[in-house]
Amino acid sequence: MKRAIIACLGLLTLASPAAADSPVAVVEDIKGKVTGAEFMDYVTARSVIKIADGGSVVLSYLKSCRRETISGAGTVVVGNDESIVDQAVLKAEKTNCDSNQANATTKDTSAVAATLLRSATTASLPAPQLTLYGASPFVQAKGRGTLVVRRLDVAGERHQIALGGTQLKGKFVDFAGENVALVPGGLYAASFKSSEIVFRVDAQAQPGATPIVGRLLRLD
Repeated sequence: MKRAIIACLGLLTLASPAAADSPVAVVEDIKGKVTGAEFMDYVTARSVIKIADGGSVVLSYLKSCRRETISGAGTVVVGNDESIVDQAVLKAEKTNCDSNQANATTKDTSAVAATLLRSATTASLPAPQLTLYGASPFVQAKGRGTLVVRRLDVAGERHQIALGGTQLKGKFVDFAGENVALVPGGLYAASFKSSEIVFRVDAQAQPGATPIVGRLLRLD
């Protein structure tokens, strides 16, 4: 298996520098002693994670929607869509997520406002940039400011949270921890500082602490 890991690293080295530097997975959970990754780190291909005896890590891949639980002493090499594991025990499952998550970008709020104004006159709504498969978003919003989530297809629903920079790792807000759930099937816009993203909540989305990769919104 060590030879396989070395070969894997060799193949990944051939990837373009831009691809190598782009996040491919998010660390959803860590238990015990783990080096090379922390909770809610974005990891790139070729990253090496070492797990001590009794430890574990949960990796969710942004494009393949593959969710891996890796436990026990061993080494993990992050790939583009899945991991190569030496000695540790790997359990993988397919989870609901939007494969566009890896490339989803926020827009300037003034541009989004203009789009919404035009939509109002044409009786159409903006297309979502992302679909969330959990009804309680896990939002990346760094620093201080006001996080606003408002529904676009039905008037009246609006959620507002004042952030003082003390959120998880200084940049994460979990709506599940706030006991807030959006309406399945609804079209929403989330804004923070100068960034905004339009998203839809899947019709089958469940509230609460569902897998993070399926409900992640990045606003910085």
